[in-house]
Amino acid sequence: MAPRPQQKRRPRRRPGFAGARDQTQCRFCRGGISYIDYKDIDTLQKLLTNRGKIYSRKRSGNCAGCQRKAKRAIKRARFMALLPYST
Repeated sequence: MAPRPQQKRRPRRRPGFAGARDQTQCRFCRGGISYIDYKDIDTLQKLLTNRGKIYSRKRSGNCAGCQRKAKRAIKRARFMALLPYST
């Protein structure tokens, strides 16, 4: 049986995904914010999709610690009816 011809592999790309920018620090670390307040709706809405889902770290550009703090603040704001739950 003859060996299969090698095909040139192309890197996979997700359609419609522009990718995250390379940043040295996340927006909260850069601003020196240690506590993400659940009442700061303008900041928290930037971390949500229009459907109310939380953006991933890759999309939002947050570091791991700030992403956890933001997640906690978003969930508190949802419980207080300041932000919508995802639909």
